[in-house]
Amino acid sequence: MLHAIPIGVPIEDLRPTQMTVGLREVELKRQQWRDADKRARVKLLRRHVLPAVIGPKQRPFIVDHHHFARALLEEDAGLVAVFVVADLRHLPKREFWTYLDNSSWCHAYDARGRRCALRAIPKHLVDLADDPYRSLAGALIRAGGYAKSSKPFAEFLWADHLRGRIERATVEGDWSAAVAAAMKVAKDDDARALPGWCGANSAGL
Repeated sequence: MLHAIPIGVPIEDLRPTQMTVGLREVELKRQQWRDADKRARVKLLRRHVLPAVIGPKQRPFIVDHHHFARALLEEDAGLVAVFVVADLRHLPKREFWTYLDNSSWCHAYDARGRRCALRAIPKHLVDLADDPYRSLAGALIRAGGYAKSSKPFAEFLWADHLRGRIERATVEGDWSAAVAAAMKVAKDDDARALPGWCGANSAGL
């Protein structure tokens, strides 16, 4: 049965189900947390109840909101609320990860977009690597380059699309130019199959 665990789960106890985050995205969420007063922080926590699967040794493995969780960890926010979407503590470790993989509840791709073994997924949020293209995909959606989608790991699909079309040196050295280039890429027909594609009318252009 699905249920919410009251706020009281230590952030450091949460296990990730992906290998990377966009650290620019994490920093934006850290700033949002720092700028919020006590009431606003309560609202943030209520809007970001973390969906999780209970896995081996009864550990909570979050299946979304990794950026928010990483931001709270770095801000020493302490405790969070978790919503349990499945209780798989009875499964052996290998079967557990296979179940997550087949359910689109994990993303075993590294910072270069390469598929890795499921065992390569880090055990702790602090060990998630930076994928600058995931940050670029986040900036692109805020700029209106594509629409928010409920498809699992939609932003990572966009990140991989951008990865093959915009030089990493641009992403790391000239952020404004990278976002402008991403807007052009987003309007191209090559992106048609990606979730949230808006075509030539992206951002009202």
